Amino acid sequence: MAIATTNPATGRTLKSYDPMSDEQIDAAIERTHLAFQQLRGTTIAQRGRWLTAAADLLDADRDATARLITTEMGKTYAAARAEVTKCANACRFYAAHAERMLADEPADAEAVAAKRAFVRYQPLGPVLAVMPWNFPLWQVTRFAAPALMAGNTGLLKHASNVPQTALYLEDLFRRAGFPEGAFTTLLVGSDAVGRVLTDPRVRAATLTGSEQAGRSIAQIAGRELKKTVLELGGSDPFVVMPSADLDRAAEVATTARCQNNGQSCIAAKRFIVHTDVFDAFVERFVAHMSALRVGDPMDEKTDVGPLASERGRDEVHAQVRDAVEHGATVLCGGQQSDGDGWFYPPTVVTDLTPQMRMWSEEVFGPVAGLYRVSSYDEAVEVANGTAFGLGANAWTGDPAEQERFATDLEAGNVFINGMTTSYPELPFGGVKNSGYGRELSAVGMREFCNTKTVWVGQGAAPAGTGAHAE
Repeated sequence: MAIATTNPATGRTLKSYDPMSDEQIDAAIERTHLAFQQLRGTTIAQRGRWLTAAADLLDADRDATARLITTEMGKTYAAARAEVTKCANACRFYAAHAERMLADEPADAEAVAAKRAFVRYQPLGPVLAVMPWNFPLWQVTRFAAPALMAGNTGLLKHASNVPQTALYLEDLFRRAGFPEGAFTTLLVGSDAVGRVLTDPRVRAATLTGSEQAGRSIAQIAGRELKKTVLELGGSDPFVVMPSADLDRAAEVATTARCQNNGQSCIAAKRFIVHTDVFDAFVERFVAHMSALRVGDPMDEKTDVGPLASERGRDEVHAQVRDAVEHGATVLCGGQQSDGDGWFYPPTVVTDLTPQMRMWSEEVFGPVAGLYRVSSYDEAVEVANGTAFGLGANAWTGDPAEQERFATDLEAGNVFINGMTTSYPELPFGGVKNSGYGRELSAVGMREFCNTKTVWVGQGAAPAGTGAHAE
């Protein structure tokens, strides 16, 4: 993929960039390495002031940055503005709470025959971040804010279709006061990722993207013995039981499926509905999906903008056509637009079977698959019957069912009677083929820290130890 800004609403390329040369990549890594030597010596309070300044800049830049995001990847302007605000809030959260999250944790010194024992969290060094286009500001910020606060530095390899957003992020942290090179954008293709990750100055990597990309990163990092955090795809279930508030569930289901033009890893994609309320829910859901307005993402009246790429739009349509050819029924949408831009209508498909691609694949667009089940056990079986395990929704008014869903759903995030989303206060990540490790909260901040055990004794060897003790 060329490194270029191409407006998905028109299909026209607005700005292109040459990939960085090997010499430029080496110089960027060296700047980030040197910045780490400087940043690790600063106080958490100082880093907090810089991160707060970044939040203030995000607020001041919100409208212009939102227009840039919309131009590069097609989300609605309203959604882009909300994304910028979410990033500013996350920066302030980590600036306020990092000191508590990174504080030394005392251990039971007497139990380990020490005068003093504790755990200390220290940064690892430069971290390579390979990030996607669908939330081009938020995906990066949720890594960068805790990583920088912990004293790490970042090398950003962003998606090739959002280069201006990538450059904005580098400039943002520089303007906020972080040392030169503390957060550096690499304008490179995916073929350069291995070269960067094998560099000994780079100590770890995080990736949000496809399962294939995650496997590639993990393979390289495994050989290099470097820590990785992977947030990969999802085919999230949205379970509706008889006791659910159907009006609210159908309303949230529509937002959950079509947020970000349907291009979200944690968007609800498989709607698993108990037979007792299937028809009533589907009637409401299809009505909401059909009422959504598709069009110019800069228009405040637009609900769903274009998909980010022509290839992505064509892939979504191919998945829908495959389902139809194997006997599925389209209840609304399903027709590819012939005009300019890469638009696809909100679509609901039912009568799905395992022979169809939609049954097992993630659909990265505003397309919902419906599944009818007759019991709680069948609902859980269908919900868990996927290789993915990122997020899951369950809608039920029964407290006992709520507890069971919280335990039984195989996902890193389970939201009951509410839409799956991410918060700085809560860990975020998946299981199974959705990846491993966590972002956000104290858990995410510590992913790229050396969890160091410190034991301080009286000067004599503790009882029971010897040369070969472990």
